[in-house]
Amino acid sequence: MAGTHGDRVTESAVPDGAIPGDAGPRAGIAIPGAALLRLVEVMDTLRVSCPWDAKQTHESLAPYLIEECYEALEALEDGDPAALRDELGDVLLQVVFHARVAAERTDGTGFTIDDVATGIVEKLIRRHPHVFSDVKVSGAEDVKRNWDAIKAAERGGAQEGGLPAGLGSVPFGQPALALAAQLQRRAERAGVPAELTGLPAGPAGPAARAADGQAGRAADGRVAGGQEPAGVSEIGAALFSLVAQARAAGVDPELELRAAARSYRERVRRWAEDQSRDRG
Repeated sequence: MAGTHGDRVTESAVPDGAIPGDAGPRAGIAIPGAALLRLVEVMDTLRVSCPWDAKQTHESLAPYLIEECYEALEALEDGDPAALRDELGDVLLQVVFHARVAAERTDGTGFTIDDVATGIVEKLIRRHPHVFSDVKVSGAEDVKRNWDAIKAAERGGAQEGGLPAGLGSVPFGQPALALAAQLQRRAERAGVPAELTGLPAGPAGPAARAADGQAGRAADGRVAGGQEPAGVSEIGAALFSLVAQARAAGVDPELELRAAARSYRERVRRWAEDQSRDRG
């Protein structure tokens, strides 16, 4: 029986992945993305019929979103296509789940999975004028420059919390190395002098940071009176500088350190095996 979800036809109305409304030669032929309709339908059912799924909120689901992304990354690093396929499915579930939760809001802030998909489709078309319009590019670097320029224009060139456009939206919840790299990358695009990455080292223990937080910090995070915030430790300053060096070398510091950690884990595994053999 055909079903609908708002103005969207669910997968049950599209037998075997057929194109909705298509009576031509391709009718009944599976197309890429057809199974997504079934996923949305299953999520709708679970939200209504499963006690666990029904009680979830954006906040309760947040840890799973982070966890599934890391598991997908690990499958990618392991070079395991089958595991990567499964983990990407788990990430996709989180997107559909959050959209389903949001669709239930009645305060005017709700959105559906179609709103999510429409938003990213429109963004991709806007930011690829060399594909969907008549803009000419000579290579990938031109594409990246166009993307950044269009993104800045969409933001209206406005500053964010006293920061150049793009920096105020950097999420501080991400791992520190990735955070430092993204801050530096966006600062570079905004024309921030490179020498600012050389952070002044100074007292940076818990007491110093607490004092900094009480030293007249404005609501947007700046320190009143133009004062410098409390210095970071020598280790912190060195790590931040090392991120800049990694970027200059064209490598991702987060991925490089992850690779080093995996190598270390393998060395520890071999050491443990040797110890076990020696005892045996």
